[in-house]
Amino acid sequence: MFGVEEELAKCGADMETIVDTAMALYVSHGMDEAAARDNLRAKFMRAFRDPNISSLLLGALLLEKHLCRDNGAIRGDPVYLLSDEIIGMAIAEYIGGTCARFEFARYDQKKPGVLSRLGPFLDDAVAGLIAGCTSRLYTECC
Repeated sequence: MFGVEEELAKCGADMETIVDTAMALYVSHGMDEAAARDNLRAKFMRAFRDPNISSLLLGALLLEKHLCRDNGAIRGDPVYLLSDEIIGMAIAEYIGGTCARFEFARYDQKKPGVLSRLGPFLDDAVAGLIAGCTSRLYTECC
């Protein structure tokens, strides 16, 4: 929805890269890695069709473009910048509930895969997407 998946791909966060990043911190709950990859891919596709998630991801894309790139007002990921974390946590909790907040912290702190290469808004938004979907996966495996 809103072309978010395509815009993320232009930033280096295509579907397979997001799946690989999610799997970097995957903790098996009785589901083998191939099944987990397929399940997560389906969850990401569902998330991209949700207008609430897509609008938050689009917001992160636009903030990244206008505030952080092209000599924008924000350099790096300064400690006073909180809106990026809020977007990521909102995405995570919307998808996966309260448990996803803890999963978001794991991905945000370790920044595996593509998260280490994205700017301050996109790394947290994609981490939130991953955290919400992995949290749902873990809940469904129990």
